[in-house]
Amino acid sequence: MTDDRYTVISADCHAGADLLDYKPYLEARHHEAFDVWAATYVNPYEDLLADTADKNWNSERRLAELEEDGIVAEVVFPNTIPPFFPSASLMAPAPTREEFAQRWAGLRAHNRWLADFCAAAPGRRAGVFQILLNDVDEAVREIRWAHEAGLTGGLLLPGTPPGSGLPELYSSTYDPIWATCAELGVPVNHHAGSASPPLGDEPAARAVFMVETTWFSHRALWHLIFGGAFRRHPSLKLVLTEQGSGWIPGVLDMLDYYHGRLVAAASKSGTAESKFGAGLAESMGKGPSTVWAENCYVGASFMRPHEVGLRDRIGLDKVMWGSDYPHDEGTYPYSREALRLAYAGLPREEIAAMLGGNAARVYGFDLSYLDSLAAKVGPTVDGLAEPLGAPPADATSPVFAPGGSVRVW
Repeated sequence: MTDDRYTVISADCHAGADLLDYKPYLEARHHEAFDVWAATYVNPYEDLLADTADKNWNSERRLAELEEDGIVAEVVFPNTIPPFFPSASLMAPAPTREEFAQRWAGLRAHNRWLADFCAAAPGRRAGVFQILLNDVDEAVREIRWAHEAGLTGGLLLPGTPPGSGLPELYSSTYDPIWATCAELGVPVNHHAGSASPPLGDEPAARAVFMVETTWFSHRALWHLIFGGAFRRHPSLKLVLTEQGSGWIPGVLDMLDYYHGRLVAAASKSGTAESKFGAGLAESMGKGPSTVWAENCYVGASFMRPHEVGLRDRIGLDKVMWGSDYPHDEGTYPYSREALRLAYAGLPREEIAAMLGGNAARVYGFDLSYLDSLAAKVGPTVDGLAEPLGAPPADATSPVFAPGGSVRVW
């Protein structure tokens, strides 16, 4: 931050190419199949069909709107549909070997487009690249390529929802992925919506998805902890993004409880619970709260006031605010108002950490460079100190909704 302005890095933004613009990033052998796929593809997402869809790929518009909103840098998660996918890429595996090969090609096309998109705004975008989990060797090769290509946002970890046919995330199958990320300093990001099983299209199914989606995303935390990924790779970083943050203290308490209970039970052979804790202490290493404190972070998208009150229990150095641009549930164009709602009255140093300092450390942004930009466009210290009265009437982010600041999973 500067003397009078905060340096804001959004730890949760989304981008992607327009559909046909992915073709140049595909290997030539996939061009004919891409033409066939693109000619019949129907985009299922209204926001990607609207006249504002170019926010995903129009670099100049994006920079201007983020600056207007007080934001000088962003962590860029995917948003548009990569080639050969029926919808978002965070989904259960394709059923055939040919479709797997095409979808890998589609994700590589996105990653290569993203590298160029980030290069168009040097020092201001940390691109989050994509992989599939069905072929670990291919995933490792893509991680190494993305690291060399400068995609500093790290890896987007797909989920393994029930019915996917993939090993669970605690499986040692994925250890080469964790090892490579730890070796290269690549953050592992797990975003909400990436791990839910398909539920159908009935009204009840959509409601159940909203209730359950963050819980399914949280599962990556205890899978990697109990699976021992952090014991084997102590420098591995896990970031949980757009899943809320108010749940973290309670879940850590729960995980600590089960860890202590099962480790203790393992020493009492012959008891009913001894088998559940057998080998756990040796395989996972440190307890869950310690692992969280040493290895984990939260992308706290449109953070709510009740979550801010838990920052010391979550870890002030863990919290990274995000605007979720350009999504409707994001805070644009009212990010300053959202920040006032959440942070008014807090110490300046704490606000600065949650708005940019933590994200700079995790994703490798140069704060001195970003401070020079924030000196012109960042929200003022005095402005964020002023509590928000009535929220903007046309704001669409749930942070402003009645009851939106009460409780979130």
